[in-house]
Amino acid sequence: MNFYNLLEEAADNTSGGWMQWVPIIIIVVLLVAFLIWSFVSQRKKQKNYNDVINSVRPGNKVKTIGGIVGEVVEVDDEENTFVLRTGGSDGNYSYMKFDKQAIYQTDAEPETSAKTEEAAKEEPAAPAAEAPAEPFDEEKDKKDGE
Repeated sequence: MNFYNLLEEAADNTSGGWMQWVPIIIIVVLLVAFLIWSFVSQRKKQKNYNDVINSVRPGNKVKTIGGIVGEVVEVDDEENTFVLRTGGSDGNYSYMKFDKQAIYQTDAEPETSAKTEEAAKEEPAAPAAEAPAEPFDEEKDKKDGE
């Protein structure tokens, strides 16, 4: 019977009080923070993807969303398209025109900003590590010493 009396007292003390809202407020704040974080993260990924797609130039290797692999031979930024050369090394090539949004993977790297380049120039160069000795140098040294 003691347990029921405690529950009754707890219900009387918290009815209409602000303490019952604290867990709900915490959950809402965490939910809003998560939504903001996921939105910012998604925008960052989309920006990086667009930078990579816009940096595709002739000579880059590309894999499309359809699985076609080839080399870019022409890029039309106005139409947002590129021409892909596929085929074997025997000279049997096919040329196909794709929208840039069809790029799944590429070896193209986005252009670095001027700030990144300046920071790289300002960093002191790491001291060059000595090359490991050739495995045959020890045998040479033994022969020289004899």
